[in-house]
Amino acid sequence: MESHAVEGGGDGARGLTRVLVDRALAIRHETLPADVRRVARDCLVDWLGCALAALDEPVSHMVARLAREEGGHAQATLLGRAWRGTVSQAALVNGATSHALDYDDVNLTVPGHLSVAILPGLVALAEHRARPPRDVLAAFVAGYEYACAVGALVEPAHYANGFHATATIGGLGAAVACSHLLGLDAERTCHAVGVAATQAAGLKAMFGSMAKPLHAGLAAQAGLRAALLAAQGFVSRPDILECSQGYAAVHGADFDAARALATPAGGFHILNNLFKFHAACYSTHSTIEAVAALRAAHGIAPEAVSRIDVVAGEGCSICNIQTPRDALQAKFSLRATAAFAMLGIDTGSLGSWARVTEPAVADMLARVRVSLVPGMGLSDSRVTLVARSGQAFNMDFDCGEPMADKAAQSSRVAGKFRAVAGESLGQERAARILGAAASLEDQDDIHGLIGLCGA
Repeated sequence: MESHAVEGGGDGARGLTRVLVDRALAIRHETLPADVRRVARDCLVDWLGCALAALDEPVSHMVARLAREEGGHAQATLLGRAWRGTVSQAALVNGATSHALDYDDVNLTVPGHLSVAILPGLVALAEHRARPPRDVLAAFVAGYEYACAVGALVEPAHYANGFHATATIGGLGAAVACSHLLGLDAERTCHAVGVAATQAAGLKAMFGSMAKPLHAGLAAQAGLRAALLAAQGFVSRPDILECSQGYAAVHGADFDAARALATPAGGFHILNNLFKFHAACYSTHSTIEAVAALRAAHGIAPEAVSRIDVVAGEGCSICNIQTPRDALQAKFSLRATAAFAMLGIDTGSLGSWARVTEPAVADMLARVRVSLVPGMGLSDSRVTLVARSGQAFNMDFDCGEPMADKAAQSSRVAGKFRAVAGESLGQERAARILGAAASLEDQDDIHGLIGLCGA
C-alpha cells in the first residue's frame, strides 16, 4: 500500500494520522454537547461497575498479584485493592479487570470495547497528575473519537483477519486520550499514535480465554506508555496510519479515508456507544432478546420447544462455541445464550453463567442449532422457535442501535452499576460513587470519585 495524503487545510496536504489527531486535540469540554458529556460519564460509571464486579475473577487476581510482586511507586488506585501501584500497573490491572466479565460497553464501528481500553490509563494518569475531571472527560471523548475513526478506516478487513480491535485500535485511542490530557501538541501526539501502533496486538482466537480481558489492560498500558514517551520527545512515525507498511496496510486490506473522516450520526461516535445489559458477548444479545421476546409473546414453555434455530452473521464465529464448558465460554456461545433465554435464566446476572453445566441447560442447548451466513452484521440475529406441535415462531432482531433517550440510558446504566457493584461494595457505597460521578464536572480533581473505588 502506498502512502496516503489527505487535504487538511491551508498548510497543504497532511496525512490522515495528523488530520485525525488535529480533530481529536481540538475537542474541549466546554464545547461538547450535553448528551456527549452524559454518555462519557455513563461510560466511566459502567467501566467502574464492570471492574468492581470482577475483582474476584481469576484473571483479575493473577494480573494484580503480578503487579504487587513487581512493586513500584504508589501513583494510582487499583480499583478495589488495598494498595496502589504505578500508573502503568493501574492501567494494566484495571483494564484487564474491567473486561474480565465481558459486560462492558461496545461500539460497532470499531468493533470493540473502547472504555476498557481508554479509561484505565487515562484515569490513572489524571489521578497521578491531579487533573480536573472536565479535562478527563474531554480527553476520553478525544480518544474515543480517534479510535472510532481508525475503526472506520480499517474495517471490516481488520476484524475479519482475526485482530481483536479492543486491543489493536483501543490502544491508539488510549494514546490520543492520554496525549490530550497531557496537553501534547499535534506533532507529539502523532508520535504517540505511532508508538501505540507499533505495540498493537490482540487476537480474536483468544475469545473465551483469560487473554481476551488481558487485551484491554495491555491496550490501556500501551497507550499510556506511548503518550508518556512522546511527552519526553520520543519519536516514531508520525504518519503511521497511512504510510507504506504502516498500520492500515499491515492490519487489513481496507483503507477508507472517506469513512474515517466522515461525520458520524449525531456528530460524535460516542453517541453510538452501546451499553451491555446482558453479561455476554454483544453479538449474542440479539439472540437473547429474540428468544425471550418469542417466549413471552407466544407463551411457549421450555418443554414445548422442539428446536431453536439461530441465524447470525459469519462474523459471529467469535461467539459460536458449540459446547461451552464453563461460565466464560458460555458468554461466547450463541447456543448457550439461546438456551438461557429460553429457560428464563437472567442473563444480566453475573452469577447465572456457571449454570451452563446444569442438566436442564445442557438439555436445552442440545436443541439449539446455529447457522452463520454472509451478509448479516455482528448485531443481527434471526431466531425460529419450533414447537413440538410443529408450529414455528420467527423473529429478526438487531441490538445495534443505542437508546435514543440518553437520560433513560443513564438511568439504566446506574441501575446496572447498583446491581453489579453494589453486591461487593454495599449499596450505600455504590450510591456514593454514583453521586460523585453525577457531580464529577463540578469537582476539582478525580480523587474523590476514585478514592471511593479503592479497597
